[in-house]
Amino acid sequence: MPQQIVLINLEKPREKKLEEDIHWFCNSFGLSSGRDTENIATQIVHDLLQQISEREDRVSSDAIAENLDVNLSRVNHHIRNLINAGLVYRQKRALYIRGGSLKAAVQEMRKDSERMFQELEEMAEEIDEQMGLRNR
Repeated sequence: MPQQIVLINLEKPREKKLEEDIHWFCNSFGLSSGRDTENIATQIVHDLLQQISEREDRVSSDAIAENLDVNLSRVNHHIRNLINAGLVYRQKRALYIRGGSLKAAVQEMRKDSERMFQELEEMAEEIDEQMGLRNR
């Protein structure tokens, strides 16, 4: 499955407040900007983290939709974005944070990006050679 990693360099919140930190985290990955005026992505991430920390059984889109009183299709739209970004994965109907925590998810995404850049660099070198371009 293709993975798209979007990074937006935003100033971190000055004060430590959980909601603002989660909002900044989501905005930094481009997950809660633009048309998401109600910050549903932020609310979903917060609820998902809360459910995971409170119990170890499965978290579902249905449970998130119910907790947030949001339409299931809207929740699933944001869940797909979280999956495509590489932060969340789904097994059957259960949702999990990649690596078990946000920190682990970011570390794994960093490895993914390093692998992607390595592949891009190798291909760029091959194209440069075919086009007769030299590195300075």
